[in-house]
Amino acid sequence: MDGRPRTVRAPDRPAAAARPALRLALFLIGFGSYLNLNAVQPLLPLFRQVFQVSEVQASLTVAASALAVALTAPLAGIVADVLGRKRIIVTAMLGIAVATALTATAATLRQLIAWRFLQGIFVPGAAAVVLAYVGEEAPIDMVGRTMATYVTATVIGGFAGRFLNGLAAPLWGWRAAFLLLGATTFVSGIATGWRLPPSSRFVPRRAGEPAFGALLMHLRNRQLVSAYLVGAFLLLAQVSTFTYVNFYLADPPFRLGPTALSNIFWVYLLGAAVTPTAGRLVDRLGQRATVLGAIGVSALGMLTTLIPLLAAVVLGLALLAAGVFACQAAAQSHVGAVGGKARSSAAGLYISLFYLGGTLGSIVPGLFWSVTGWPGCVAFVVAVQLLTAAIVLLNW
Repeated sequence: MDGRPRTVRAPDRPAAAARPALRLALFLIGFGSYLNLNAVQPLLPLFRQVFQVSEVQASLTVAASALAVALTAPLAGIVADVLGRKRIIVTAMLGIAVATALTATAATLRQLIAWRFLQGIFVPGAAAVVLAYVGEEAPIDMVGRTMATYVTATVIGGFAGRFLNGLAAPLWGWRAAFLLLGATTFVSGIATGWRLPPSSRFVPRRAGEPAFGALLMHLRNRQLVSAYLVGAFLLLAQVSTFTYVNFYLADPPFRLGPTALSNIFWVYLLGAAVTPTAGRLVDRLGQRATVLGAIGVSALGMLTTLIPLLAAVVLGLALLAAGVFACQAAAQSHVGAVGGKARSSAAGLYISLFYLGGTLGSIVPGLFWSVTGWPGCVAFVVAVQLLTAAIVLLNW
């Protein structure tokens, strides 16, 4: 005996992976972990007014969580490769719930940013580890569709967080809105612990194995690196758009308040409707074709937002959301397919760079906003989308 912890491996992908329990659990994980991550976006104009700060300073409440995710995602993957999937996922979701509730205690913008950073620290324990879980447990011919269930849940969770915050803040104050989100996340975490099937194919790595050696191995994998860059640019484009569009729509000629801004995020539900179809396209056409088509749709959506009509802006955001979420389903299934033995660390590195893109997306467009306003933000996002397409063409 060499002291290596062992589990019994199933000879084939388990039929249990397709059971409703797994699909429900994946939905709860995606919904609960993404409910809070960008929920502050419709409140950014309110924070600009309450704390008397600039647009870029207010957007740091978005950047803080994304940066925390980027910094901690590789560690979450390494720990999960040693300790297992389920316990890390459930613990992370409960941690998100507590951090979200604590956000309601912030008295200054700095405190709000600090609590938002704590929120982000826990997110990779769910988001990164679930990619590895699906890669191991889902039937090979259903990985795209199974991952689409999770991505659909993240879409709905992202919408619900923004919508609930924008609806509750004018009625009960923004602090009560965060308490509501924290309670909802806590219930999702408890339900995940109840419904998520234990791993049947997980083989733990020895705690003494060089953890960072696995990360270096992933960075030498051209397929993985290209997927990492695609993910980073996807979130950069998405966060850029859905952060600064709030200032665009809060100012003349639109003059929308928090509740109206939260309603804009109904376009996220189009992403929820499109993502299962994208999962089937991934299984049928492959990741490359799916991503390129989706990037074209999202770029068209960005250009449509330049039309100075609210209906046109909403249509453009809907097209962007549909394209981005379709790309996410393809990119995440690509990571699960080529991640090798250390899937959690591969997924953790993906999530890290993904949210590094989100961090930049909440800050860099502010430079364009301060000079050219919304048209500069649109030009920046379209340039990022074209770069993403080039990476896919050259490497996938």
